[in-house]
Amino acid sequence: MEIRKGLEVFGIVQGVGFRPYVYRLATELRLTGNITNTAAGVAIEIQGSPEAVQGFLARLPAEAPPLARITSVAIRELPAGQDHDVGFQILASRAGEERQVLISPDVAVCADCLRELFDPADRRYHYPFINCTNCGPRYTIVRDIPYDRARTSMAAFRMCPPCQREYDDPLNRRFHAQPNACWDCGPRVELWDNGGKLVAASDPIAEAAAQLRAGRIVAVKGLGGFHLAADATNPSAVGSLRERKRRVEKPFAIMAPNLEAIEGFCEVDEAARRLLLSSQRPIVLLPRKPGVPIAEAVAPYNQYLGAFLPYTPLHHLLFACHPTGFQALVMTSGNISEEPIAIGNEEAVRRLGALADFLLVHNRDILLRSDDSVLRVVGGRARQWRRSRGYVPVPVFLREPVPPVLAVGGELKNTLCLTRGRHAFLSQHIGDLENLESYRFFEEAAGHLQRILEVEPGMVAYDLHPDYFSTRWALARTDLERVGVQHHHAHIASCMAENHLEGRVVGFALDGTGYGTDGHIWGGEVLVADYREFIRAAHLAYVPMPGGAAAIHEPWRMAVAYLAQHFGRNFLGFQIPFVRQLDPRRVETLLRMLERKVNSPLTSGCGRLFDAVAALAGVRQQVNYEAQAAIELEMLLDDADRGAPYPLAVAEDGDALLLDTRPLFEALVRDLCHAVPASAISRRFHQGLVEALARVAGLVRQRTGLNRVCLSGGTFQNVYLLEHLEERLRSEDFEVFTHAEVPPGDGGLSLGQALVAAHRIG
Repeated sequence: MEIRKGLEVFGIVQGVGFRPYVYRLATELRLTGNITNTAAGVAIEIQGSPEAVQGFLARLPAEAPPLARITSVAIRELPAGQDHDVGFQILASRAGEERQVLISPDVAVCADCLRELFDPADRRYHYPFINCTNCGPRYTIVRDIPYDRARTSMAAFRMCPPCQREYDDPLNRRFHAQPNACWDCGPRVELWDNGGKLVAASDPIAEAAAQLRAGRIVAVKGLGGFHLAADATNPSAVGSLRERKRRVEKPFAIMAPNLEAIEGFCEVDEAARRLLLSSQRPIVLLPRKPGVPIAEAVAPYNQYLGAFLPYTPLHHLLFACHPTGFQALVMTSGNISEEPIAIGNEEAVRRLGALADFLLVHNRDILLRSDDSVLRVVGGRARQWRRSRGYVPVPVFLREPVPPVLAVGGELKNTLCLTRGRHAFLSQHIGDLENLESYRFFEEAAGHLQRILEVEPGMVAYDLHPDYFSTRWALARTDLERVGVQHHHAHIASCMAENHLEGRVVGFALDGTGYGTDGHIWGGEVLVADYREFIRAAHLAYVPMPGGAAAIHEPWRMAVAYLAQHFGRNFLGFQIPFVRQLDPRRVETLLRMLERKVNSPLTSGCGRLFDAVAALAGVRQQVNYEAQAAIELEMLLDDADRGAPYPLAVAEDGDALLLDTRPLFEALVRDLCHAVPASAISRRFHQGLVEALARVAGLVRQRTGLNRVCLSGGTFQNVYLLEHLEERLRSEDFEVFTHAEVPPGDGGLSLGQALVAAHRIG
């Protein structure tokens, strides 16, 4: 006797070879029935003997394709039909009222396609858009769901008969591979000069490689936008790229042809090796080996390199065209610093023409900008520093369903978040909302996210800072309920959501800037929080920021502010290099600002404390990118130093605890008077901060009985601080939760905003 069952399979099950996999499994087990894409996932009906049906149900999730991710399966009983002679069929996709499908991210070219790419006997030999159901573009070419070719930018290319046969054959690796194409029917590559004129070349990729070899800069169109490419071993080319891009010292990423090349430049452990070779192909931050041929200007004053491997066929061909092979290419976002990445060919000519000498373009439209993701291995875990291509739009899976909320993030490293049931969808990295191009990208991403997920949010969550563009945009949405969320509360809620926590936690939210409920600038915060509310349990003592935002760009100002706060004008007599090198006129202006409280907002920011210590240690007096002083201070750290950690005093301040920095600066000044090197100062400062934070955690536990600690905020991109504080807290029997799936900095802020808003209203 036969039985029949209906299955609704949810998750990433479209565009990843799931239907042909089910077809083969059902055929092997001699089951009849059908499968179809729906707006929610896939629907399956199977019929056969009870043993065969049970075997199907057991093997379905266990043997799913590598890119599939099944989140749930709903099974129902159906009456058995008389269709024994029909077999198992793949039906046309159908739409539905409630769309819950999860779209696959863009995926690096697979090993099978790579073999064909370099096989002279294959009809796709050297075809730069080779792909199959296991690889290739996904999210960046999708207009709508269900994910079918007609709803992608590949709709413009009609498949030739051989490609169509592959596409229609359930047993073929390219069955329903929506970007399927070949030399006869698919996209093409062209080389343009920087004015948009076609460069005659029989092989545009080989000509682009020749130009790179000659020291030129080439804008290369990839999956989520253009890269600006240059020979990473050519100091002149890298220097020219820096000058044109207006990127003074912020590190560039490098792409190497293979893992062996990266291992020649960097220290690569097993966790980093797996990450580099993963289908997401992120940029991975790796310790730089001394004496490598990578130009110093790739990552000046930095002991790490951001390295990644080719992820498109075009990238592989670009490396293969060099007779001896490029050792590495700079592959940095195709933009002027702080602007969004360029995606359109004409847009690239307009925006990148002054930056690049040539443009390697193609005629497959990119529908959504998506920068490369940046990760780092910390404590054996892959941690997201920038979550974008390869990881978006995979959602963060929530503990409980929440109402639909659109959260708009902050001003820097902006991302959006849209919730749907138990899924929280973070957008790709949008960046800093500092110019018109970024604002347009923000609005474009907000519209696309709502359209592709078909979610109508009932509320919009935003940061409390009144001058953030994202806040002003949210407040203008009078059609939605508006919920303001304090910056550091959002950080802790983000960590809680990622770790599926409920109830109250002790949250350490450390960063540079966040608007506080008292109107001051927060950033060194210890909160007792749940999703609905928080109490400020402890914080760094306030210090004025002379010049406001100027103090962020000139750390010496924060050093003067701390010295003046703790020692008055007496610090001017200190016999330390920092004081001797100050410009007396500028210092006098600054001191008057502080004394008169003019343009000197109060801050408890941990980032500003790092800036002050870095400036006093002689590391950096002004910065060219965010957190540069703190990053370089960490880079100098000598873990072999055994000097006493710099202490911070913990005092009562009403219901909160106050971390007083005076003892820290007294010890630091003594060390500077004795010419203690910056490397030792860095270790003593870092270790002192770890000791003070652990002490505060213990005091808060005594007051509240809470034993769970969440670490969030951009300061926890400092690996020494993250690892040592986590280790110290665990040694004192705390449960410690950190970020891995979303960035600890402002790139994860929107997730926390969404959860806070959902719980306040829900």
